[in-house]
Amino acid sequence: MGKMSALVVLMLCMVASACAQSASNVRATYHLYNPQNIEWDYLRASVYCATWDANKSLAFRSKYGWTAFCGPVGPTGQESCGKCLRVTNTATNAPVTVRIVDQCSNGGLDLDVNVFNQIDTNGIGYQQGYLTVNYEFVNCGD
Repeated sequence: MGKMSALVVLMLCMVASACAQSASNVRATYHLYNPQNIEWDYLRASVYCATWDANKSLAFRSKYGWTAFCGPVGPTGQESCGKCLRVTNTATNAPVTVRIVDQCSNGGLDLDVNVFNQIDTNGIGYQQGYLTVNYEFVNCGD
């Protein structure tokens, strides 16, 4: 019975860590998606996730700001599309929830400029061209 209990605990820990994916001190740059100017249209933005999510409702596409995701922890490719992240500026603790709509190659996040500015509350990110953030995958609620 002891081995079975240990196995169950191990399996629960594995499930919990898969659900609670997060990373600290990640570089977040900004991208000029400006989705509000293109009616939140994935096809016009030419984002990677358009292949799967372009026909989703406007409510889905516009509920959160956009980000490209290439972070060190979490799903990649199609599996990341549509997922949400809670991103927090490490310098100011300003948080925001964003939806993954694209891929990138900077090893972190490429936030829409509006989202970037929203959490760059002290202006340092703009000055240096990037923010240092923490992120965690969260339920989008849709």
